[in-house]
Amino acid sequence: MEIRKATEHDLPEVFAIYARAREFMRQNGNPDQWGNGKPSEETVRNDLRRSDLYAVCDGDGICGVFFFKIFDDPTYRIIENGKWLNDESYGVIHRIASSGTKKGVLKTAVDYCFSVIPNIRIDTHEDNRVMQSALEKNGFIPCGTIYTDDGSPRIAYQKTE
Repeated sequence: MEIRKATEHDLPEVFAIYARAREFMRQNGNPDQWGNGKPSEETVRNDLRRSDLYAVCDGDGICGVFFFKIFDDPTYRIIENGKWLNDESYGVIHRIASSGTKKGVLKTAVDYCFSVIPNIRIDTHEDNRVMQSALEKNGFIPCGTIYTDDGSPRIAYQKTE
């Protein structure tokens, strides 16, 4: 699998992947994380416009999508019930989703991001047991609780070199 920046041409596949991920989460006990059509079309288009939207591709097309950026994420400034592993510059992965056609989408994305900056933060909903397990399998350590812009709690994870 390869990682590349997503393009405007990719958006129909990207939106289909997010729709599939919402349904997968709903079927696996996590109806609330992206339950209201998240990520919104506006959010995805903004990610694309800012060059922060990435596609995980194989010979058959796009099999995953994610946001990645090195920045001080405002939702990560306050962490409760724990602490970050360090205060160094970090990359953020958000809105990662798979088409469900290939295994290893998360690992491929994490490996790519870690090659850019060896300090990554990510978060997930407390009901997203599938993602929690996958993150821990990929070397992420749970660090505490952060809150999204709408005040929803998320389990915060970090992986460092």
